[in-house]
Amino acid sequence: MVEAYPVALVVVGIAILGAVFLPRVLSDEPLSLPIIYVISGFLLFTFSPGVSPPDMVEQSVAVEHLTELVVIIALMGAGLKIDRPFSWRDWSWTWRLLGITMPLTIVAAAFLGWYVLGLHVATAVLLGAVVAPTDPVLASDVDAGPPLLESEEAREEYEHEERIVRFTLSSEAGLNDGLAFPFTYLAISLAAAGSIASFGWAGDWLLVDVVYKIGVGVGMGYVLGKLLARIVFRLPAESLLAQTMAGAEALAGTLIIYGLTEVVQGYGFIAVFVGALVLRQFEFEHEYHQSLYDFAVMVERLLMAAVLVLFGGALAGGLLAPLRPIDVAVALTLVVVVRPLAGILGLLGTGIDWPGRAVISAYGIRGIGSFYYLAYALNEATFAELELLVAADRLWAFVGFLVLTSIFLHGLTANRVMTALDAWQQAKREQPDPSFVAIIAKQLLR
Repeated sequence: MVEAYPVALVVVGIAILGAVFLPRVLSDEPLSLPIIYVISGFLLFTFSPGVSPPDMVEQSVAVEHLTELVVIIALMGAGLKIDRPFSWRDWSWTWRLLGITMPLTIVAAAFLGWYVLGLHVATAVLLGAVVAPTDPVLASDVDAGPPLLESEEAREEYEHEERIVRFTLSSEAGLNDGLAFPFTYLAISLAAAGSIASFGWAGDWLLVDVVYKIGVGVGMGYVLGKLLARIVFRLPAESLLAQTMAGAEALAGTLIIYGLTEVVQGYGFIAVFVGALVLRQFEFEHEYHQSLYDFAVMVERLLMAAVLVLFGGALAGGLLAPLRPIDVAVALTLVVVVRPLAGILGLLGTGIDWPGRAVISAYGIRGIGSFYYLAYALNEATFAELELLVAADRLWAFVGFLVLTSIFLHGLTANRVMTALDAWQQAKREQPDPSFVAIIAKQLLR
């Protein structure tokens, strides 16, 4: 039996090497980095005799903490890249996705889990919470891009269709990872109650898990983001040693904001994203924002690579073995029917053109955040009895297949779809009513 430690070093080395070199060769290819990482992990653990592949069911505590770290750093990066100043009106597309699309997705997923898959009500609600968030880690091909440091340029870019689409997906991913938590706690409360007819827990869930924890997350993010911004921009890096650590405040701020918010029982995911937004708007045109963003993205990419290589290893170890044909059908339905339809319904009546609405609706990417929520919930003791009704390995297989589907489907198409959207936006300035279908077909067939 090969020792685990040297294998772990190989995994980390491959992940780092891939994060450095793959972007140089894949920029114009219909392959995304996550696809390469997953395939690499699968091959590594398949053709390494004596090496035990990761077990996401047995090692769920490690999965929870590792994915938690990746997500919070991704949330900091997501907040730092958003240039659009916060306002209820200018963020109206985001509120629609959070207030309409996300609940519709959760309800549809929970119904399919209960009615079609035969899950316990609490487990079905958990499934809805797990698959609903748009993942901030894997959405790099459709995110807002690096910060624009010239306010005039930023204002010009705000109203471009592609920029609106990217902003909407980035802001949705930044907030709905935290807003999935109340629904996860709803599932845990249902599991503890043992019966949907028992409503004694409902008041505590509403006041604590919804009102208090969301409020604390927003408040802590705002206060700590302001404090971090003053430290970063009022104490410039002037020495050589300080300059070598440029941007590291993004990582430090992520850990501090998340940790302190969790200490006071707020939602740390929300706090980190809000804190990043506050930091980004402070000294808006300062060039140091680029350093903060670059450092956060670098750490995020390295951790993402490690997690996805391990995910590929878990696939090699039989993660998907418990899947049933009906599970596959439901997972595909959630990715290609439920989320796009819920997105279209959520964006009805907005000023976004239909091509933009279609892209936003179709690219609700599922990923590492789903792994975190499932690991977190199943690590709660209240779900022990429910495992007699539905094995944890079936849930892991279902979520693993759904994430794998999203990685390949969205990864193979996102770059060219966004390029087509940009080309359509340019054509719209030069001719009336250009055909988006023709433009996107040209890109996908190229």
